Amino acid sequence: MIALISGKIVYKGIAHVIVDVQGVGYRVFIPLTTFYELPEAGQTITLHIHTNVKEDAINLFGFNTVQERDLFQLMISVSGIGPKIAMNILSGISAQEFLNAVSGGNVNKLVRIPGVGKKMAERLILELKEKVLKKMMQEQAPETGIQNRQDDIMEDVLSALVNLGYKNNVARDALDKAARTSGEELVMDKLLKQTLKILAG
Repeated sequence: MIALISGKIVYKGIAHVIVDVQGVGYRVFIPLTTFYELPEAGQTITLHIHTNVKEDAINLFGFNTVQERDLFQLMISVSGIGPKIAMNILSGISAQEFLNAVSGGNVNKLVRIPGVGKKMAERLILELKEKVLKKMMQEQAPETGIQNRQDDIMEDVLSALVNLGYKNNVARDALDKAARTSGEELVMDKLLKQTLKILAG
């Protein structure tokens, strides 16, 4: 499963981008919140990926932040909410606003999103409220939240390296070495570049 893509933008559209990763072009669907944060075509980007496998296609959904990807995955776990609707929701409301609306049971806030009716808003709140509250508590607990984010960054970078063709054990050794020299706070782009430098050396 592809969890992260890092490469050069060769096409930039409102609904999707094409990212060149060492000569292979990946089409990645994105919400508007991610589109607004994209650099111009020709620049390098890193997107957090959800891989959706269907009988007739494999679709990649990309997000600027881990939080957006996690919310997308939460949404598609709700009955009747598919990837297209989840992307529409993320295009119409920020991740933090969505978290606040669901945790506070704010149906009116959710129905303002294009394509979301009252029944869908109520279903989102009913099925996600407990999960969202748990997620918010984790993010507010400094030590636990920071550690979870650091672990996510490590796993995402490892996934990207494996996708680039490096063997898992070789990539992990280089990643661990890069992490030890990166200080306390891990930054994904810097960690990926440092690991690639170690592997190239």
